[in-house]
Amino acid sequence: MIGEERVARRLITAVLLAVVPAPVCAQAVTWHGEVRPRFEYRDPVGTGKDDFTVMRVRAAMDARVNDDLSVFIQLQDVRYWGEETDPSGDYAADQFDMHQGYLRYRPQRAPWLTATVGRQATGFGEERLVGVSDWSPQGRAFDGVRLDATHGASNVTIVGYKIGEATAPTVSDNQDFFAVYATSKRAGPGGLDLYWLHQRGEGAIDTRQHTTGLRYVLAGAVDARFEGALQRGRRTGDPVSAYMITAYAGRGFRDGRAHVTLWYDYLSGDDTPSDGRTEVFSTVYGTNHKSYGFADQFRNIPANTAGHGLQDRAVKLTLKPAGDVVLEVDAHSFAAAKRGTLSTAHFGDELDLTVAYACSESLSLMGGGSRVFQDRAMAEIGRLERDMTWAFVMLKAIF
Repeated sequence: MIGEERVARRLITAVLLAVVPAPVCAQAVTWHGEVRPRFEYRDPVGTGKDDFTVMRVRAAMDARVNDDLSVFIQLQDVRYWGEETDPSGDYAADQFDMHQGYLRYRPQRAPWLTATVGRQATGFGEERLVGVSDWSPQGRAFDGVRLDATHGASNVTIVGYKIGEATAPTVSDNQDFFAVYATSKRAGPGGLDLYWLHQRGEGAIDTRQHTTGLRYVLAGAVDARFEGALQRGRRTGDPVSAYMITAYAGRGFRDGRAHVTLWYDYLSGDDTPSDGRTEVFSTVYGTNHKSYGFADQFRNIPANTAGHGLQDRAVKLTLKPAGDVVLEVDAHSFAAAKRGTLSTAHFGDELDLTVAYACSESLSLMGGGSRVFQDRAMAEIGRLERDMTWAFVMLKAIF
């Protein structure tokens, strides 16, 4: 009797397995994570000074479903230490969000083509105009579709992202962002990037702006980069005609343990901002922290220059005194591209110092600071009334 019951159970199990569809199991699942607390001190902030600790925690799953399809999901929590004032009663996790969540499809019949659909971080080139903004705790991610086509040493990326959707209850106007970014690693002695960016906004935004540009990078005994871009169309209702020119040249010394770079940026500005024509360049979705001083006085361009544009003359020095230590010293001199009614075009100077130490393969420690020596123009555009000091210490653990 007992044997008959066992046979019956096995038969029922076999029938259920044959009838009920089995879930699709991923061939491989990889887990990633990051914990990154950062202490910052800034003086002045308004009329006083401030210090705080901000922390980012990320957890991600990368699942390979089959040979064609993979899925990536990344959750993120960003918080200031102490923002939940009741350790036992406040558990809302107000800044908890999905930073990225997308599917990636690469058909075996066309392995040169990759489609990424969903919320995703995207950066082009040196992130001058489109970047992931990793220094900011929340970073940057877009909702939409990305297509990558690769052939040999060349690649073309096409993106279509939804920035604002008026159907959503908290959004008033539709906004879209489209881009085509083409790269070739074999353009003479260097690599060439060509790109077109398009911003479109309705209602109060009223924008149809096109940014076209090129970037050429040369590597060798002397490494160099040149990038230029033009902006045309309409921005917030006014016709726009603006441009950007950036260049640097650098050289390594002491078997690569030292490197010095000379750097110049010019972002056009407005002499007469009230004439109904916009001539100030916008850095679109760029990661400005990497380029215009670590103190972030020009993180939002053109807003942080009051429409006057920006010139940045810089000398950057990188030293590797030990295998696990990297020292960087940057000196910037900032000025308006168009002086207009300012008493001087010179915004000020900035000295940045950072030290990074790799404690292990998974843990790094970074610290440093900046000193900003402001000139009258910096006060006249409402940025700084006196010299500023900024310092930070940051731990980053990844797995």
